[in-house]
Amino acid sequence: MATERSTEAERRSGVYASAVRWLENLSETAFAYLLLAPAFLLLAVIAFWPLLSTFRMSLFADSISGAAQLGEFVGLENYVNLLTGQLDTVALPQPFFDLSAPFQSALIVTFIFTIVSVFFETIIGLGQALVLDQKFRGRRWVRVAIIIPWAVPIVIQGMMFYLLFRSGIGPGVAVVEALGGSTSPLVNSAEALPIIILADVWKTTAFMALLILAGLQSVDRSLYDVAKVAGATKWQQFKTITFPLVLPTVLVAMLFRTIAAMRIYGLIETTASCTTVPSLSCLVVTTFSTRRYGTASAVAFVTAAIIGIVVSIYIVRYWQGSQGAA
Repeated sequence: MATERSTEAERRSGVYASAVRWLENLSETAFAYLLLAPAFLLLAVIAFWPLLSTFRMSLFADSISGAAQLGEFVGLENYVNLLTGQLDTVALPQPFFDLSAPFQSALIVTFIFTIVSVFFETIIGLGQALVLDQKFRGRRWVRVAIIIPWAVPIVIQGMMFYLLFRSGIGPGVAVVEALGGSTSPLVNSAEALPIIILADVWKTTAFMALLILAGLQSVDRSLYDVAKVAGATKWQQFKTITFPLVLPTVLVAMLFRTIAAMRIYGLIETTASCTTVPSLSCLVVTTFSTRRYGTASAVAFVTAAIIGIVVSIYIVRYWQGSQGAA
């Protein structure tokens, strides 16, 4: 009995008891983060280990001997040469940044594609979500129908638009000619980029619409009843109720699409090829395929850094929108 009492006393006053009391005193938010900590740790290892490995490779010179090995250690020389344009005519198939040839510059092409495609996808997706949020006959079938383009694989999507605008057989070539373009739009970077943007908008607008529609479904419908009693017009209801409450959801949808757009590769390669329309991902793949590992790693790390900055801006804006909505 004495031994059992001493053991029980140790449990109450020992490390175990202190840990239990510490857990009991945690807030719900802190306890939730504690439960998520193992998943966050695993995600950090999976995400940051390849990034650190890429940064390490970027500190070495290119190896073009045909062997899968790194060259000599050069520090940040690859980054200096990349950002100053000294690699553009030596190691890179297309320039990283060149204002004199914007549609051949990987950074400029990526930003143009991202900004324009995400803008139109957001506007059209918001419009579709507002329509699908209304009650009308056949709404369920319309919701299913808009998902069809999103379900098309990227390779098939790229081939569809390739055949649509291919010189000699594509009916889209006549539209390009009517707008003042050439008869071979897919071999001209300035004309192929809008086609790729059109293909991306056609496919992923449904993704934006579905996410925004989920946000619209969470809006309290009684707010609209109060607005109607107060004599508010449809535009006033949208401006004061719908848009502020759905803005956080829109920002999350834009974040997902921006990250995907800045990593664009497959659609470009299957529609017009990376040689015609270079992007940052295209530049990484084509440079790495020529065994210029140091340069490819530097481009990849810079690309990841740019995406990280963009994501941080979205997160700050999302936090501000959430606070305003609250």
